[in-house]
Order: sequence, then C-alpha cells, then structure tokens
Amino acid sequence: MTAGYALFAGGTILLFPAVLTFARIVAARCPRLAWWGGTIFGASLFARLYYSGIDLTAFQLVDTLGLQQATEVVLESYAELSYGLWRIPVTGALGALVGIVLLTIGAFRSGTIGLGRGVLLLSFGWVFMGVLKQSDLIFGVLGGGVAICVVFIPLGIAVLRDRIRPLHTTATPMTDTTPIRTTPIAW
Repeated sequence: MTAGYALFAGGTILLFPAVLTFARIVAARCPRLAWWGGTIFGASLFARLYYSGIDLTAFQLVDTLGLQQATEVVLESYAELSYGLWRIPVTGALGALVGIVLLTIGAFRSGTIGLGRGVLLLSFGWVFMGVLKQSDLIFGVLGGGVAICVVFIPLGIAVLRDRIRPLHTTATPMTDTTPIRTTPIAW
C-alpha cells in the first residue's frame, strides 16, 4: 500500500509541470482560459497530495493502533481531516472541477485537442478526491490515469520533438479591403 501511495504522489508531482506546460501551449490561442484553468487545476493537485497523505496515515494507524482503535480515531476526527485547515484542501478539490473545465474549453477552442481528448480530459478532473474515498476500476483507473495519458503523452512527445506551435503569437494585419460604411443607417 505504501508503494501505491508513493507512486500516486510521484505521479501527482510529475503531473504539475505537465499541466503547466499544457496550459502554456493553450495560452498561445486562449490566454485567459489557459491561465485561469492551469492555475486553478494546478493548485488542485496539491489537494490530491493532501488527501493521499491523510489516507496513508489512516491506513498506517491500523498497523500501529489496531483496527478498532484506528477506526475510532479516524471517525472522531473525520470532518477535520476531510476539510483540512481553513478548508484549503476542499477549495483545492473544487478547483479541480472548475480548472479542468476552463482548461479543456481553452484547449478545444485553441485547437490543441479535439472533442474526444477533451472529454477524456474532463473525465480526469472528475476523478474522486477526498479522504478515504472509494474508487472503482472504470472511473478511477480508466477515467483518471488512462484518460490523462491519452491526452498528455502525445502532447509531451510533440513538445519534446519541438513540434508545437510557437508560444508567442504576433498580430496579423487585416487583409480585408472592404470600405467602411460612413453614411448613417436610416432606421
């Protein structure tokens, strides 16, 4: 179990620069959506780390105190553990939902991802978050891990091969030469 939580924490830490890079790619065409979505969703990754730490601690208490006493300790302090100090982890968890929606809309509008990968990206934002939450194979693994891999791995390869559009855009002059109407419109 410790190895599983360590891999989850390592993956979450590695996901942070991937989300920031993805937001930077999206920002070439949709800067506001990319900035807000990337910032809010990136911050939500820290809530995932908080919850995985609480989960691992609760399971380690079973080894130390025994099942009955560990269950009592966790149940007595479940609200404080779940909501965290000043509700910061819960706010971060909500940020996952809001941030992933903004980031997905920006990525779709910018042409970075299509509709299918956009749906997969949205499904990753809805992966469980909280203290001692149950997950299943379809929603937890396929909706989370596989979905984010399908979205980010091709983009990561493109970034490494330097095949992403430039991160800065220059304004292009309008080429339309249609004259502007100068006479008032009669209503």
